Amino acid sequence: MDGSDIYKASSSLRASSGRITSLRAASNSVWRNSGMDAFSKSSREENDEEALKWAAIEKLPTFNRLKKGLLFGSVGPSNEVDVENLGMDERKKLLDRLVKAPDEDNEKFLLRLRNRIDRVGIDLPTVEVKFEHLNVEADIETGSRALPSFFNFYLDFFESFLSLFNLLPNRKKHITILGDVSGILKPGKMTLLLGPPSSGKTTLLLALAGSLSKNLQVSGKVTYNGHEFHEFVPKRTSAYISQNDVHIGEMTVRETLAFSARFQGVGSRYEMLAELARREKNANIKPDPDLDIYMKAAATEGQEANVVTDYTLKILGLDVCADTLVGDRMIRGISGGQKKRVTTGEMIVGPSNVLLMDEISTGLDSSTTFQIVNFLRQYVHILEGTALISLLQPAPETYALFDEIILLSDGKIVYKGPRENVLEFFESTGFKCPERKNVADFLQEVTSKKDQKQYWMTRDEPYRFVTAKEFADAYESFHVGKRLANELATQYDKSKSHPAALTTEKYGLNQKELFKASIDREVLLMKRNSFVYIFKAVQITLTAMVTMTVYFRTKMHRRGTDDGGLYVGALFFGVTMIMFNGMAEIPMTIAKLAVFYKQRDFFFYPTWVYALPTWFVKMPVSFYESGIWTILTYYVIGFDPNVWRFLKYYLLLVITNQVSSALFRFIGSAGRNMIVANTFGSFALLLIFALGGFVLNHADVKKWWIWGYWSSPMMYAMNGIVVNEYLGHKFKKPYMNTTLGKYIVKSRGLYAETYWYWIALAALVGFTLILNLCYALALEFLNREFFGLFNSFCVS
Repeated sequence: MDGSDIYKASSSLRASSGRITSLRAASNSVWRNSGMDAFSKSSREENDEEALKWAAIEKLPTFNRLKKGLLFGSVGPSNEVDVENLGMDERKKLLDRLVKAPDEDNEKFLLRLRNRIDRVGIDLPTVEVKFEHLNVEADIETGSRALPSFFNFYLDFFESFLSLFNLLPNRKKHITILGDVSGILKPGKMTLLLGPPSSGKTTLLLALAGSLSKNLQVSGKVTYNGHEFHEFVPKRTSAYISQNDVHIGEMTVRETLAFSARFQGVGSRYEMLAELARREKNANIKPDPDLDIYMKAAATEGQEANVVTDYTLKILGLDVCADTLVGDRMIRGISGGQKKRVTTGEMIVGPSNVLLMDEISTGLDSSTTFQIVNFLRQYVHILEGTALISLLQPAPETYALFDEIILLSDGKIVYKGPRENVLEFFESTGFKCPERKNVADFLQEVTSKKDQKQYWMTRDEPYRFVTAKEFADAYESFHVGKRLANELATQYDKSKSHPAALTTEKYGLNQKELFKASIDREVLLMKRNSFVYIFKAVQITLTAMVTMTVYFRTKMHRRGTDDGGLYVGALFFGVTMIMFNGMAEIPMTIAKLAVFYKQRDFFFYPTWVYALPTWFVKMPVSFYESGIWTILTYYVIGFDPNVWRFLKYYLLLVITNQVSSALFRFIGSAGRNMIVANTFGSFALLLIFALGGFVLNHADVKKWWIWGYWSSPMMYAMNGIVVNEYLGHKFKKPYMNTTLGKYIVKSRGLYAETYWYWIALAALVGFTLILNLCYALALEFLNREFFGLFNSFCVS
């Protein structure tokens, strides 16, 4: 399936001639010249036809020039193409020319890209991450009090309330997850984070990404290029890759990565490309055509979701399953190892300069892990990225790819420094790695109480267990530790920070483009879940046919109140069916919540961008479901044949369906668990029906429940639909000093005035707006934890 057909480009190049002018004026400050004043022409041989085509492109204004390029096929001359409209075949040919064999060609491709940038003296943005005296602590429940139960939940709530007024001492156990850790992650260096389970690796990565839970007690300082977190947006500057694989099962691998790239935007790629093109034009340098098209497409909002996605699929080895559904517990999809690579690819398709990767090798064989880490090493070394990668038990060849090692144990940094010096450090403390022992395994075992003794090398001294704190103290006096202390004492010169290195914008696109992307994804998911909507349509059709036989017009008379009561029952059954049909929103809402929470927390989009499309895109469902019921039953049952009343009946059912969908979306987002959501959904329906004006007469509702009567959307729907039918000409026959229709309406405890139809319609529209607002608020303010029973921190 062609990705360009699935994803519409959210916009072309951000562009106006005024912006280009200002960009040129600011280019010398944003993209600094590294001192190269002399430029040389490209050494590529070119024929006259190609030269003419390129000359024509060079004459275009900057904005138009950044959209054009020369694309070569397998044979024949080059063709001028618009990078905004690259098709699947064109992208495939382009990537085949650039990285046909990723193992062999990826490094060459990155070197070509870097050489093009260096040739005109542009500095790439780099980020140095420094953390100083970082402490992370928590108060936790232990034993049976830590179990997720309703009793514990209410007890915790009550104790927290008393603690606010210092009426109850804190009885929770205090633990230290990270204790006074410091270090520096330098650009262009691959750093491996090692440590046994529960050593604090995930917490350290989350702390550096600015994603720690608010329930934790954090002290110390983390800076990017000398800037603290309040000076930029850390979650957009860095890419934290979780060890949990959370994806929408109904989307393919390509679609998952493409939408991620589209939401994250292009960062500073466009500004860099504009400056690059300007300098090359001034120096009369003709770039490599293939590289030129790739960079232009990668800097074009909308096209980056295709070109960068295809490149990422290729280097991660996911091109073989690119059009396979990711899958979940109910849908068969890709393997666990492939899903782990999708989790990695979902974040690296973005423009982040800092990669914080947590256990990316889980489920992968050693060969695949080596390839992925090798690709990351090429990226970090050539394009000067910053990477901290946590691996559990890397193979020796994978371990050898890293430049620096951070060894974490019991919340303490035992070693932080070059890979070549780590064994020297442990030998200085009395422990030696055997010759044929995997160094990574040795590092994780040497701090273990169970395994440490076997590495003791000082035979003339008795062995004793050396704790992580003692190792950390010894590291401070080691020459690598002293050098690190000196570097930490030196403040980073903020003036040297590249203006494009740190992201200050909260989102990668403007909100209009984010909204369009979210609508496109919701439409795609509706297509993938089409069976649900087809099943609901079939269900409502069969129910309507049964209803037609029960309430057949030849048996439906209007002779008195008993006959009129049958019509009330038919109307009530219709409203009930429409209300019940909305319950399918609960599982569909809950299934996507985990992905929403992840992408919301990483600023892919604001909550409303996610919430509104789930409402708007599904509006046609309300129209066709209500239309099926109305068309099949209205005239067969024998309701008022007036066309105007027919349309009013249909409109009221449409709005009732909207209320139902909004109600169950809200219940799903508030419950966040199928059991809880279904329980409360069923309870909500019972209340709505019981207080909806049909089961219980208005006069029979107890005074303390009257608020429920006026809060039930069913009451307004019933009152509106009954008024629409019983005030028609079919029920105008005189009866008991009034008309038969009004008498029946009043006898049911409803209101027999014409304007009540419009009151009902307005009330149902209001319910739709309020419930959808509540849905958005639940998404915004509720965390992924179920009713706060689980603390959102991890100690490993």
